[in-house]
Amino acid sequence: MSYNKVILIGNLTRDIELRYTTKGQAVARIGLAVNSWKKSDDGKEDTLFIDVDAWEKLAERCKEYLSKGSQILVEGRLKLDTWDDKETGQKRSKIFVIASDIRFLGTRNQGDSSSSSSAGFKSAKRPAEDDFNAPGNSMDDIPF
Repeated sequence: MSYNKVILIGNLTRDIELRYTTKGQAVARIGLAVNSWKKSDDGKEDTLFIDVDAWEKLAERCKEYLSKGSQILVEGRLKLDTWDDKETGQKRSKIFVIASDIRFLGTRNQGDSSSSSSAGFKSAKRPAEDDFNAPGNSMDDIPF
C-alpha cells in the first residue's frame, strides 16, 4: 500500500507559464520556493525550489490571478519524470508536483497572509497516470 499526497506553502519564483498540449489541454508550469521550518547551522532558512504543474481550468485560473511573489498553498501528488540528456546521453530525472488544488494566500508584498483573502480552485479533472501515457498526450506534449 502507498499514499502519494503533498501539501506545500510557498511563493512563486516567476510568473506563470501557460501552455497547451497538442490536444488543447491547458497546463501551467509554476515555480515554487518553499522555506524550511528548521534553520540551518549558519542561521539561514533552507529554501527548496519545486516545480508544480496545474492542468485545465486550474491552470487558467493560476495564470489569471497569480504572479511572481504570490503566496500559495498547493495540494497534489508527486510525479517522477525521467529522460535522456541530449548532450551527455545520461539518464536524468526530476520530481515535481501535479496540483489538484491551489489556494491563493496573497502576495509577498501584502505582508501577513492572515490578513489577505484566500481563494483557490480545485482541478476539474485530476490527471491520472494513464493521461500521461496515452498516445498523443504524453509529457512530451507539454511545450516547456
